[in-house]
Amino acid sequence: MLRRLRPKNHHCFPAPAPAPRRADPGEGGPFPRSACAVPRKQRGRVRGRQEGAMLRVLRTGPAPRLLRQQQHCSSGVLPNERIRNIGISAHIDSGKTTLTERILFYTGRIAQMHEVRGKDGVGAVMDSMELERQRGITIQSAATYTMWKDTNINIIDTPGHVDFTIEVERSLRVLDGAILVLCAVGGVQCQTITVNRQMKRYSVPFLTFINKLDRLGSSPSRAVQQLRSKLKHNAAFVQIPIGLEGNFKGVIDLIEEKAIYFDGALGQTLRYDEIPAEFRAEAAERRRELIECVANSDDQLGELFLEEKIPTAAELKLAIRRATLKKSFTPVLVGSALKNKGVQPLLDAVLEYLPNPSEVENYAIINQGDSEDKTKFLLNSARDDSQPFIGLAFKLEAGRFGQLTYIRVYQGMLKKSDYIYNTRTGKRVRVQRLVRMHSDNMEDVNEVYAGDICALFGIDCASGDTFTDKTSTDISMESIHIPDPVISVAMKPSNKNDFDKFSKGLNRFTREDPTFRIHFDDESKETIVSGMGELHLEIYAQRMEREYGCPCTMGKPKVAFRENISAPVS
Repeated sequence: MLRRLRPKNHHCFPAPAPAPRRADPGEGGPFPRSACAVPRKQRGRVRGRQEGAMLRVLRTGPAPRLLRQQQHCSSGVLPNERIRNIGISAHIDSGKTTLTERILFYTGRIAQMHEVRGKDGVGAVMDSMELERQRGITIQSAATYTMWKDTNINIIDTPGHVDFTIEVERSLRVLDGAILVLCAVGGVQCQTITVNRQMKRYSVPFLTFINKLDRLGSSPSRAVQQLRSKLKHNAAFVQIPIGLEGNFKGVIDLIEEKAIYFDGALGQTLRYDEIPAEFRAEAAERRRELIECVANSDDQLGELFLEEKIPTAAELKLAIRRATLKKSFTPVLVGSALKNKGVQPLLDAVLEYLPNPSEVENYAIINQGDSEDKTKFLLNSARDDSQPFIGLAFKLEAGRFGQLTYIRVYQGMLKKSDYIYNTRTGKRVRVQRLVRMHSDNMEDVNEVYAGDICALFGIDCASGDTFTDKTSTDISMESIHIPDPVISVAMKPSNKNDFDKFSKGLNRFTREDPTFRIHFDDESKETIVSGMGELHLEIYAQRMEREYGCPCTMGKPKVAFRENISAPVS
């Protein structure tokens, strides 16, 4: 009965003008007939149409060669030296998401750039939530990966608001390096200090990128002075700008002693030239300052400095790398992401100065029963299956296909269909689907190795859980610091019939976000929600309406007043 109602030629990938045919009895669902049911002459055409459509869906960048590279790199065959795991962190409105958008464009990961606030109706790739595009802010950290000069860079774009500080916290927990973005006008601001504290907590080496040099009142020198005075960093320029505000034309590389201009409509063509005459004195002075600052934190360059020898560009780069990895020096790069200037040299600096997974020491803890004595041991970053698998679930997200669990692999290899153990609960789970994330898009992979960031489906766990194979069930990773909530309000559904949706939404949000907490007050009969700020709770109220169809009302919690006998009455 159902087969008669199915329309003819019901293909997923329709032919240009096929001859009408009857529905095949063996045909099931919206896909083409199986190979055995299709005549031999037509099989090639059907397969060709399928592959063509698949390529059209998959291609997100301008070059098919890059797509092949990315598919190749996702199989985990790259050595550690060709992998970087970085985060982009900053104060509000410093240009983190715009910078990430430019990085993805110049590396060929996306074909077009869009503005953060979505004026053209599209919005930035990394802001996948509708609320993010409407407000022009980042609410959830988003992961992606791309290739630059045969190196795979895993990037996490983090929010700037203190309300979503847990997103920055757990991202920095699993990353090897970071880019601290400063606004050339605002300089070091309050959230910059918070982010700096988080980087120090997890010993994350970082570069500093002074953004928005095209803005009125920009002063990169003031920003570097604030880095030194407020954050106590040994910071120095690796690049200086050619002009400021409306006259910003390019940057001067102090190591190679060349001017770099960004030609083309989108700044995609780099042109190297001599340093303009009016900037030569400043460039020479800044280069001397750079050598002096690095020599103070690197012994090898210090010896050359004391012998009054001028280091070569290669020696200076190696010294900057050693000092950055020791977190004793902060290289400062300049540019304007919105005006497409300074992004490609920043990517080069990421490869040259930030660590690969094998250069970062990660430790796991051996749990010895109820004993408080905890033994740490160093994890092996070899990208093979010679060591037991150990991974940390650092972020949960309710996706279109159920709970999505982001995992950083610290040791060994994880394959699709493997069984892994949650060391907190002791439960064994099967890896049904293994993916790599590009914002909210997924690419299936069969295996991941130490140093990779991936995501799993259908795994029941909490944020901060450790997963191992069966040989290492008494091991756990160091936990993520979770700050205490600072504000509480009463929340209830506007419609009394929506209590099921309300409780379902609250349960999901508390699993995703450890800083969002709820409790029921028995005396006032109210549900009290606590979070990191008013914006934090307001966003969850809006998400409750958008994602669960449950509008909520929020207000101050009621106080239960009590009467007490204050004095005896005769």
